[in-house]
Amino acid sequence: MSASYLTKRIEAARAQGRVALVPFLPAGYPDKARFWDEIDQLDAAGADVIEIGMPFSDPVADGPVVEHASLQCLENGVNLKWILNELGLRKGRYKAGLVLMGYLNPVLQYGLDRFALDAASAGVSGVILADVPFEESADIRAAFEPRGLDLIPLVGLNTSAERMALYAKNGRGFAYFVSVLGTTGVQSSFDTGLPGAIRAGLTQAKAVFDIPVALGFGLKHPDQLKELTGLVDAAVFGSALIRHIDQGGDSAGFMQVWK
Repeated sequence: MSASYLTKRIEAARAQGRVALVPFLPAGYPDKARFWDEIDQLDAAGADVIEIGMPFSDPVADGPVVEHASLQCLENGVNLKWILNELGLRKGRYKAGLVLMGYLNPVLQYGLDRFALDAASAGVSGVILADVPFEESADIRAAFEPRGLDLIPLVGLNTSAERMALYAKNGRGFAYFVSVLGTTGVQSSFDTGLPGAIRAGLTQAKAVFDIPVALGFGLKHPDQLKELTGLVDAAVFGSALIRHIDQGGDSAGFMQVWK
């Protein structure tokens, strides 16, 4: 099987000697119209991969910043049908690889096969489902793989090497390494240096996976990227971007600081 577009995007950044940038925004945030302007800005500013959140009413892995933003999007009528329809209208517009991130329930409500078909048709390259363990992923992978959709494996500090190896067998796109045992954006895991546990976990993940490894949860400022060079292939940031927008900024300005 040929390398996925997501893998190619991250490997291209690595070839340039840098950590790939993977911004995250909930679909429809801060409002339905401006969201697409923010996505355009992220892409134009050099995002390697863009994660688009699929808002859900019970986001168990999301911290307060992302949860509040996602609930606001739900109140504004954002749903999977809207997300996929709007992405379809923009297919081919973005250089960045597109990933949808969320939870299984909305996907099942939409219909797994229909979701896989519509997401692929809309130009989506991969999907992260935060509440789907390896043991429950076979049917999802079976629906995704024929359409070229990557099911991104999610691992973390409490994932053993043996369990990582299970995910690595079918890993596509990149592996998402969670830096905290908790929810997103609540704390910065390494404001004053990369803790040994994270360093050890990333080293283990890099040894197990033959796809790029991305680090997420806890990234708050661009200086943290210096700690990651050589240890990780990509950095995911969501809460920091949402806060920046909430404070009157935009994605172009945010990316200028992080690049």
